[in-house]
Amino acid sequence: AAAEGDGIDALINTLSSKRDGAIANAATVLTNMAMQEPLRLSTQSHDVMHALLSPLQSANTTVQSKAALTVAAAACDADARTELRNAGGLEPLVELLRSKNEEVRRNASWAVMVCAGDEPMAVELCRLGALDILEEINVSVSRKNKFSEAAYNKLLNNYLSLKYSQTGYLSSSNIISDGFYDYGRINPGTKLLPLKDLCLQEPSDQRAILLINSRSSDVAGFGSPTEEKSEPTSGRNTAVSKSTTKEKGSRKGRGKKEEEKVKEEEEVAVAPKLTGEGSLEKEWFPPSDPDFCVYVYEVTKSILPITNIKEQIEVLAKYVAEKMGGKIPKEKLQDFSWELHISELKFQLKSNVVPIGLIKKGIFYHRALLFKALADKIGVGCSLVRGEYGRAWNEVKLMNESRKGVMGALPPLEVYIVDLMFHPGSLIKLRSREADHYRFL
Repeated sequence: AAAEGDGIDALINTLSSKRDGAIANAATVLTNMAMQEPLRLSTQSHDVMHALLSPLQSANTTVQSKAALTVAAAACDADARTELRNAGGLEPLVELLRSKNEEVRRNASWAVMVCAGDEPMAVELCRLGALDILEEINVSVSRKNKFSEAAYNKLLNNYLSLKYSQTGYLSSSNIISDGFYDYGRINPGTKLLPLKDLCLQEPSDQRAILLINSRSSDVAGFGSPTEEKSEPTSGRNTAVSKSTTKEKGSRKGRGKKEEEKVKEEEEVAVAPKLTGEGSLEKEWFPPSDPDFCVYVYEVTKSILPITNIKEQIEVLAKYVAEKMGGKIPKEKLQDFSWELHISELKFQLKSNVVPIGLIKKGIFYHRALLFKALADKIGVGCSLVRGEYGRAWNEVKLMNESRKGVMGALPPLEVYIVDLMFHPGSLIKLRSREADHYRFL
């Protein structure tokens, strides 16, 4: 009945009433309506998220609780979450996590869990401190609840760069996507800067930040590390392979120059918009990585069609090792001059952020990240584990054919470490002496 006529408008208007009881009742009705998709879309078209801003900031705990519950019910699609974010609703929602009222904390945790349904929202919620507050809640036996634990896990699982930096572990279900970056280990509670901020920093002595990005160069590049410095975006890869660029450039005629001039004019026209309002920050994209794009193409073409999963893993491991400097005997590891190579890349790029495809001399943690990123692209399940002193490795689960089950049952799954360094393609049984030699110094 509320959806008929001006019922929705009346409910939305009631949310700005001065009577707490009326606001709480209106929020409850809107929550019930959001359970049905047609009604939820109708309320969304009436700017329900914007109208919830005031109730979320109410001093009345009942109103706070009901408003948070409405957000949890209504924010199940990206448009609604974007509307809430643009309305400034995330800040008061995160503040409700600090409430001393158990029901408010529970409903706010539920709403945060729903709102963290995609990476941009998860990143923003973490920036506002949601993860830190939830971590504090979850260490308290009296304050934690299933929703606070679920919200914490949802935030991390949709912000994999932070999850890997904090926990040092990505499971096979944590699929690395474009824009993922490995900053290195950080302590819980430490803020992880957004990729854009890291890209615009000058190079330093700190560990290189590894970037995964398979977007084509016509999309990526806006806002690359060099854009706001001295060189154009395209200069990133030019600095690394000048000879290739010169060779290509010599073959181009006047038409190409005119094309570049038009493109340059277009970029100049767009630039003022990018430096203007904060709402246009979405126009920034991570630096491109043509080499990694080629890797994705090649493994999709040659390894994806392989039907045997074990063979897929072995071939992919050899491929990754080949791209990162080849097989390295244990006794030669100290002579593998990867540090100088990475330092040169940082200097050439004028940034601490290094696209993974540019690295041609990589050790454990470079190779393990590349293996995970490529494996995720072709659907090969594997985890990524960070160790100490630059060690990292991939774990895969395979059936042990030598231990076939009784009466034709499938053999049990066993965990193996993928060797990407000493004998690329070898699978080492976890907890074996050989596995320990691979994982630890």
